Amino acid sequence: MPSGSRFADGAFANIPPKANRKWKNCFSPFLYRDRNAIERMFCRIKDFRRIATRYDRLARNFLAAVCIAATVSYWL
Repeated sequence: MPSGSRFADGAFANIPPKANRKWKNCFSPFLYRDRNAIERMFCRIKDFRRIATRYDRLARNFLAAVCIAATVSYWL
């Protein structure tokens, strides 16, 4: 596999199998819970229009906006 792929970096898919499948792949509910929490955090941050459309030209300003959005979404 290419060096930039997810599997070369040690990551793997952790998707729950369907109930009607005969062969069920490896699935960890603990990893899935953590992954789901991270995905929900990104969705909350993207609710801020400034973050979703990336208005800031400088990376440091964008990072500051992301930090503020993360702090506000954590409090809510």
